Amino acid sequence: MMPSGKLVAAILALVLGALTLTGCGGLGQNEGLLLANIGWDENVAVSNLSKVILEDELGYESVEIRTNDDLDSTYRDVASGEVDAFQDVWLPNQEALLDQVAEEVEHFDPWFLGKTKQGMAVPAYMDVKSIPQLNGTDAKFILGIEPTSVMLQEVGKEVIPAYDLEQKLVAAPTAGMLAEVERLYTFKAEFAFLAWSPHWMNQKFDIRYLEDPKDAMGPTNDPAECSTIVREGLREEDPVAYAFMDALELTEEQINDLETVINKEDDPVVGARRWASANLEVVRPWIEAARSAR
Repeated sequence: MMPSGKLVAAILALVLGALTLTGCGGLGQNEGLLLANIGWDENVAVSNLSKVILEDELGYESVEIRTNDDLDSTYRDVASGEVDAFQDVWLPNQEALLDQVAEEVEHFDPWFLGKTKQGMAVPAYMDVKSIPQLNGTDAKFILGIEPTSVMLQEVGKEVIPAYDLEQKLVAAPTAGMLAEVERLYTFKAEFAFLAWSPHWMNQKFDIRYLEDPKDAMGPTNDPAECSTIVREGLREEDPVAYAFMDALELTEEQINDLETVINKEDDPVVGARRWASANLEVVRPWIEAARSAR
């Protein structure tokens, strides 16, 4: 005997209700996740890669990436629980910011397995090896990044006075700075800029990091760790996302390749998805860790 229309409707309602509770991936997740993005290329790459894997492989309906170029407020947003995670914590650069919210966030071990590098740089075609030599060049500007960047603040407050530099420090969003670097580099103009690794700029441009004989940049010159902070309570409320981000790790070659693939696409999600598909052996352990946390 065929079930009645009311019975079919009741069965369908129960099935749909179960799916709502378990999520389309069966991992107990149907809620959205909100990731912070400061706009730096490694942050764009890792956050979009996380979005792709969480949605495509782990059943999340929506992972939103919120871009905010203010580093201070990004930390506060994670501490308040407004944002679930920020995946571009550079230490010791951002140690003071982390200390302010240490009781309200959880800090993961570094996801970057390589050795970072950061400082002032010039195109390799310039005959300059150290910061004090800049005044002997035709360089008029030091191209910087976001005003809340610790590296930019160190250059403005410590480096320029220490060496009595004549160049003007220009703050700008990272993407704008890199576009100007590319333009000036094409014309072989003389200029200085803030550089760091991991970053695709180190593959695209032939550059030289400048020596800092007075150690004016302090700890900013030292190798840093790239890691993630998540809001308090994420482990209990969303163990799948927590386990995934805790397991995520990339070598320098991998993050540089991911950034390069993303830069070839108009949409970073498309690039991240293409990279993930081509690097299943890299992402599979993260997926398995997340699935084990169900």
